[in-house]
Amino acid sequence: MKTFISLGLILFLCTTAKAQDNYEIQVYSSPTQTKGTTMVELHSNYTFAGQPDVLDGVRPSNRALHETLEITQGVADNFEIGFYFFTNYTNPYGYRYVGSHIRPRVQVPDQWHWPVGVSLSAEVGFQSSQYADQTWSLEIRPIIDKQLHQFYISVNPTLGIGLNGHGDHAPSFEPNVKASYAIHKVAVGVEYYGSVGQVDKIPAIGQQNHAIFAAADLDVDPRWEINFGPGWGLTKATDAFVFKVIIGRRIDWKKSRKH
Repeated sequence: MKTFISLGLILFLCTTAKAQDNYEIQVYSSPTQTKGTTMVELHSNYTFAGQPDVLDGVRPSNRALHETLEITQGVADNFEIGFYFFTNYTNPYGYRYVGSHIRPRVQVPDQWHWPVGVSLSAEVGFQSSQYADQTWSLEIRPIIDKQLHQFYISVNPTLGIGLNGHGDHAPSFEPNVKASYAIHKVAVGVEYYGSVGQVDKIPAIGQQNHAIFAAADLDVDPRWEINFGPGWGLTKATDAFVFKVIIGRRIDWKKSRKH
C-alpha cells in the first residue's frame, strides 16, 4: 500500500508542474527524511560581487547576506514536508523577512530496487516583490542520484513557473548538478547551478544564469550536515562571487525521548 501511495503522489506532483536562487544554494539528494525525524538547516551565503542596481523594483544582490531557515519533517516512509523562511540583509535596507515556501517530497522506495535514487519535490510559496521578480512561484524538482563507492553524483533537472496571475508563465529550465569524491570524512567536488530561461524563448547565453561552486561536505556525525564553498558566476547576468555555508542538525524524536 505504501508503495502505491508513493507512486500516486509522484504522478500527482508531475501533473501539477520559481526556482532555487541565492536563498538556498543546494543540490538535493534523493533520500527523504526518515519518518519521525526532523532536519533543521540554516542556509547562509554572502554575495561579495553581484548586481549593484535596482532592476524593475528588485533590490540589488551585491553585498547581500541571505539566511534561510529550513525545517524538514519526515511524515511517512518515503514522504517529507519542508518549510522555508527567507531573510535578507543589504545595506542600506537592513534586515528583512523576504518570504516562505512549503515543499512536499516523495521518494521511490528502496524496495523497488531502481538502479539510481529518485525522488520528486514540489515547492510553492511567496517572496517580497522588493527581492524577487515573481512574488508567487512553483517549482518542480526531479532528483536523480547515485553513489558509486566514494564517488557521488546528483542531477536536479528543475522546472520553475511564476504564479503571479499575469504575464508569461512558461516554465523556466533550471538544472542543478553535483559531483563529489569522498576522502576520509570529507567529500569534495563541484556544484553547478543554472537558469537557461523560459523553455519557449531561451535568451542569449549572456542573459542566462550559470554558476559553479567548489563545495565540500563534512561527514563528522550522522546527525549533522555541513556543506560550504565559494561560487563563481559564468555569465554577466550571474552574481560574480558568492560564498555559502549550510549547517543542518537531524533530530530523531524517538531517541530524544529515551534520553
